[in-house]
Amino acid sequence: MKVTLSVIKADVGGYVGHSATHPKLIEATEKVLQEAKDRGMLIDFFVGKVGDDINLIMTHQMGVDNEEIHKLAWDAFLAATEVAKELKLYGAGQDLLSDTFSGNVKGMGPGVAEMEFEERPSEPVVVFMADKTSPSAWNLPLYEMFADPMNTSGLVIDPKMHEGFTFEVLELKTGETFLIPTPEGLYDLLALLGSITRYVVTRVFRRKDGEIAAAASSQRLSLIAGKYVGKDDPVMIVRSQSGFPAIGEILEPFAKPFYVEGWMRGSHMGPLMPVPMHMANVSRFDGPPRVVALGFQLANGKLIGPRDLFDDPAYEPVRQEIHQMANIMRRMGIFEPSRLPEDEMEYTALPQIIERVKGYTQEIKGDFEHD
Repeated sequence: MKVTLSVIKADVGGYVGHSATHPKLIEATEKVLQEAKDRGMLIDFFVGKVGDDINLIMTHQMGVDNEEIHKLAWDAFLAATEVAKELKLYGAGQDLLSDTFSGNVKGMGPGVAEMEFEERPSEPVVVFMADKTSPSAWNLPLYEMFADPMNTSGLVIDPKMHEGFTFEVLELKTGETFLIPTPEGLYDLLALLGSITRYVVTRVFRRKDGEIAAAASSQRLSLIAGKYVGKDDPVMIVRSQSGFPAIGEILEPFAKPFYVEGWMRGSHMGPLMPVPMHMANVSRFDGPPRVVALGFQLANGKLIGPRDLFDDPAYEPVRQEIHQMANIMRRMGIFEPSRLPEDEMEYTALPQIIERVKGYTQEIKGDFEHD
């Protein structure tokens, strides 16, 4: 059975500030999706949340980039936006950058990760949802999942994986895409992925047969809108087992904490914290950045689950280490590298500040000349 798995996310109102999602917004989206399921458009759905983001996880047979599915997601977010306005939640509708739907939510604000595939006899998938970070947050984990045998032993011992994977990489500012095979293109891949403000992984394919293995959102709101309207808060889908990394190999990169861009005002570096969904609300400095991993078994398109994969005591030491990493970074305050470089900051008044500084300079020079 060929099935499409679509994950579409948006922030349409924060509770309180940018810290969480109000339950009534979840209810509003679920009502819209349930009506679509009842009339046969969707096979199944689940609405997840992380921080102030709503994540629509949907299965159907209409393919990727389908206008009806994207319109459905748009309508669900509009319904939640109306509730957000009634409750006077913060930033109501902030990720919806247009007043009218134009055929595809890509470029309109919401983040999108989709893939179509023939469902295997057993089809485990993991949906990752992140808040207070950017699409490049997936660069390091995807490299480790699909190209690092020190993380994924299946690359060495599973014949179906031994030929490696191909990475599709997007250059964010020009829109150019590259296909890089591993292992032979590994160093070239890392040269790009290490530049987290410029390059992101969009998809990964198994080289043995071209089967899709992972898909990630790549939308950057600041590039779409031309100004800060919220951090991108990416989503990702990863297929598992039987020629793909095992569940444990997919989760292992998040057991080794690393810094990502985002956090407060979308303008700082912070450690990415793996949490269960009930711990996904953010507080400290509007963070630290969070990631939730929901595992599903697909059964004829039905979403069996989710299993909240980071709801495991094994990740508690990781979270404690992340607290210490956050403490170290916060000591830097407004100084880089805690604060992002000027051209990567999402919130910034620096252009106006420069004009004021020029004014101070002229005034003081005038005083010197007068004296």
